[in-house]
Amino acid sequence: MLNGTRRRILGAVVAATAVLGLTVAAQAQEKKLKIGVIYDLTGPLAGGGSELQYVGAKIMIDYFIKAGGVEGYKIEAVYADAQSKPDVAINEAVRLIEQEKVDMLLGFYSSAQCVPVAGRVEQLKKFMWITTCISSAVLDGKKYKYVFRPQASGDQFGMMTMDFISNNVAKFGKPAKDLRVAIIHEDGAYGVDVAKGNEAGAKKAGFNVVLKEGYSATAPDLSALVTKLKRARPDVIFHTGYNPDITLLLRQAREQGLKFGALVGHGAGYGVYEKLKEGLGKDVNYFFNTDPISIWLANQKTLDAKLPPIIKMVGEEFDKVKPGVAIRSAHVGMAASNAYVFFTEVLPVAIKKYGGVTPDALRQAAMDVDIKEGGTMLGFGVKFPAAGSQMAGQNERSFPVVIQYIDDKSYVVWPKSQAQREAVLPLPAGTTYSNK
Repeated sequence: MLNGTRRRILGAVVAATAVLGLTVAAQAQEKKLKIGVIYDLTGPLAGGGSELQYVGAKIMIDYFIKAGGVEGYKIEAVYADAQSKPDVAINEAVRLIEQEKVDMLLGFYSSAQCVPVAGRVEQLKKFMWITTCISSAVLDGKKYKYVFRPQASGDQFGMMTMDFISNNVAKFGKPAKDLRVAIIHEDGAYGVDVAKGNEAGAKKAGFNVVLKEGYSATAPDLSALVTKLKRARPDVIFHTGYNPDITLLLRQAREQGLKFGALVGHGAGYGVYEKLKEGLGKDVNYFFNTDPISIWLANQKTLDAKLPPIIKMVGEEFDKVKPGVAIRSAHVGMAASNAYVFFTEVLPVAIKKYGGVTPDALRQAAMDVDIKEGGTMLGFGVKFPAAGSQMAGQNERSFPVVIQYIDDKSYVVWPKSQAQREAVLPLPAGTTYSNK
């Protein structure tokens, strides 16, 4: 028979063992994916599209949090503001990984941030899922193992717009060799990459490139560039920029009397109609923008049947955050769609097939993704090239479309398979910038 002291000791041991057992059980049940999410919530890039990307990503993350997570794993998001600065983006990425102990990073709007951040994240051997930034320089020749981008790349944007004009050149009443085109762009990774695509596309089409010039997106004055454009007399201007510089350029163009036949933008600032109209009023009528298709313009008959209800949900949640917006920006749908692909195609496979949410499990699951056209809300499919490829981590099945803003509505006008109407070309006589 045990004496009192021995009974007390044994009781304490039993109690401690029970507590330990409960703690271990609780830890076993608390499976979690912790995601570091980085966008620009302040600074010039916020209004140029990054804040809208954040809204789209957050809508989708919240959707899966409310659903209870994925395959037994809870979802936790830690948000960070890159402040429209590459150095801040790098510091925040490292902070999230080393201090917040996130399992992966998601987001990123600016290519100027993506290029250095991707390299740093790869060094740290963490998984990175890029929803937005398009520069080919992020991935070209890097052969990264842990960085993936379902988004279309910048050179595709530049080539697409030249192809669009090439197929509509007859509307200008002159042969391709006589069509005068100007290629202007902000001089960061994003602008340079798109301009390269523009230049290659112009050469292929046989256009007469009368001006090709870059400028700083933070330049306080672009009147000298406007003067060069006036001297060059382009029929079509291909422009890649963010929001403040687009507004500055076109206001000064209006003041100096610049005339042209068409203006074709490439995402970023051209993808935020509300900001364009706020800065330029009715003069944005008939401008073009190139981006992955707005999920609200996608032909739902060609999409996987599970996607239209998700598109509807994203729209309803966006309207709660930004009520009364004339045109829902494509930026929102880009982030939402690309995040949805991660949560439905990558994460479940990582957990079920590869044992969890380690960088290697997530990487292997991403390499398994094989989505055909129509399988995403953006219309395109998803497939990443083999490890060690020149563009490892870049979605091979992505593509942008060309849309035109007409009377506070946006219409897909290219490619033909997605077109909702014929493009209005050139600018109608009587409009501010028309050279007719």
